[in-house]
Amino acid sequence: MSSPVENTAESESWIKGQTVIYGGITWGVLSLALFLSGIFLPDLEDSMVYLVGTYIAEYVPFIAGVALCYRNWRSPKIASGRNVWLGIGLGILSYFIADLIFGIWEIYWGLDPEISPADFFYIAFYLCVGGGMVLAVFSRRLNLELWQWVTLSIIAIAGSALAIWIALAEPAASAEILASPITSDLAAEEGLTRIPPEWLMSLQDFLLQFSKPVNFFYIICDVALLIVAAMLLLAFWGGTFSQSWRMIAAAAFAKYLADMWFKYAATLPTEYASGGFLEVFFVFSGILFAIGAALEYDISSRPRKSRRRRANSSGEVA
Repeated sequence: MSSPVENTAESESWIKGQTVIYGGITWGVLSLALFLSGIFLPDLEDSMVYLVGTYIAEYVPFIAGVALCYRNWRSPKIASGRNVWLGIGLGILSYFIADLIFGIWEIYWGLDPEISPADFFYIAFYLCVGGGMVLAVFSRRLNLELWQWVTLSIIAIAGSALAIWIALAEPAASAEILASPITSDLAAEEGLTRIPPEWLMSLQDFLLQFSKPVNFFYIICDVALLIVAAMLLLAFWGGTFSQSWRMIAAAAFAKYLADMWFKYAATLPTEYASGGFLEVFFVFSGILFAIGAALEYDISSRPRKSRRRRANSSGEVA
């Protein structure tokens, strides 16, 4: 049996949830300012510095989320289950790796990232995070009230309708193998692009045939993730752990918004380049995943005695 000193050391061995919240808010504000600068300063938006900055803004919260989910998985005190956070953590790690590959594909090689090896890891993100969230749902008895079922139905219908509308929209122009002129010109100016080797172009040609089914899979998964997140939010409604799962649900919602914008942008007549304003929701998603993991750890690590004392102070019998 561990001593109170050991328990205190364990709870203080990692960064506090309050620090993660403040850090997340700060990073979110800075990222929002960066993406807004792309709107109000067109010259900056057309620079490679801006494009790389948007990637870094996304990398930081996701790698922080991986570390915090790893902490939850290692802790035997996590109330929602260690496997839940193992799944979510592996999913966030997969997303981080996918973003790295996506950036290399677009910036270094100057290729169209519509489909690339990064998609293997994006698919893993949905499978792992979705699996972890489903495990969290199964750990709770879903005794939802009528208004909660109505809310869940509205979210499912609205999310599905938007996804179907975007999925059926015809692209304004056919996809090109090479990256957009915007991205290629930026990389050329900075001397970052390299001539892709023949095997890489062959891989690009091979992957391009899977573009439509993969994008359709993403849309289905985005809707499914949105519905599961809503179920989680309602299942933990008003409970002790509702704060952490509100953040996880909000992270899934932010990811849904960013993905829907990304799919919609592909149907526009103008040439789309990475770094669009609504892609800031990818950053928000990573921040919210990290905050949710930190809050879950803090709540699970609270000594039970302190809970009984709070109950006694409110007049209840311990």
